[in-house]
Amino acid sequence: MKVAFKTLYLKKLYPLRISRGVRDGQSNLYVSVTDGEHTGWGETSPGTSEGASSPEEAQQQLESFLKTHKDLSSVQDTYDAAMLAGVAPCALAALDIALWDLKAKKAQLPLYELLGFSKPKHATSITLGIMSPAEAKKRLPLILKNQGIKTLKVKLGSNDGIEADKAMYTEVLNYHQQRPIAIRVDANGGWTLDKAKHMMHWLSERNCEYVEQPLKEGQEHDLPELYKGRPLPIFVDESCRFARDIPKWAHAVDGVNMKLMKCGGITGALRIIATAKAFGLQTMIGCMGESSISIAAGAAVSGALDHIDLDSHLNLNPDPCEGAPLINEITMPLAIPGHGAKFKSV
Repeated sequence: MKVAFKTLYLKKLYPLRISRGVRDGQSNLYVSVTDGEHTGWGETSPGTSEGASSPEEAQQQLESFLKTHKDLSSVQDTYDAAMLAGVAPCALAALDIALWDLKAKKAQLPLYELLGFSKPKHATSITLGIMSPAEAKKRLPLILKNQGIKTLKVKLGSNDGIEADKAMYTEVLNYHQQRPIAIRVDANGGWTLDKAKHMMHWLSERNCEYVEQPLKEGQEHDLPELYKGRPLPIFVDESCRFARDIPKWAHAVDGVNMKLMKCGGITGALRIIATAKAFGLQTMIGCMGESSISIAAGAAVSGALDHIDLDSHLNLNPDPCEGAPLINEITMPLAIPGHGAKFKSV
């Protein structure tokens, strides 16, 4: 098989601010795997916390791995070998997605069917980054009304403190009173234990459905205390990167959020799904700064999940790829061989 790489800059339509910073665009690495007849495509959204801070670093890691691992016929074996070799999960995700795309194309099946999943039935949430109430008032109609979306994920954990979080969330409630929407919150680890307790009680009285990653990664020892008497379900994201992390915190959370860039692609996601279900936990899938290539791969597994947050491709100006359309609020995989996404220029 022949493996090739290319890098593209993805500019965001609206800059995204979370507790750890703000980003208005980034360069992503795309990986193709060709067997001479079919080509599979994958994507890396680099990140320091995911082991590769740039597309160049991700490509270097993959090229080094592929010098010694030449047999790509087994996706699972390739995933395990790459993890053992220390390939960054976000870099591995691109290769893993490409291999699954290729396998499904060779089988002449949509990837979701090859994996044994149905099409997703749950609406995706659209993300509202941290901003002032005035900014939120302007932004909400743009990202919800124009897309016909009724599910919102609100980023909290502002560096300005919980009063800033409350002010922004109150503006979301003002919009909710005019046009009812489902509201979820992601604190991205921006709260201490005491602040998380306070905010979860405050949010539980204000139409919030659940809270994601209330505590900073590394503060998981406080999860049991937060879980006890919790007024809202708790989902972990950065605190649960791989299936092996789930048993450590299954007693102190209600669900886990997987990201292909965190767990190394579809193979890692399949293992998280199986382990989470074994522990009776709910499941969610999220995304980073990804185009339709990676989003389509995520959509292929989302038929098995409880909550969906696959919206980053909707905030690109423009998305260089296509194949993960929004249909009746659902990020829907296409019923064609592979994950269904491709470059618009190809």
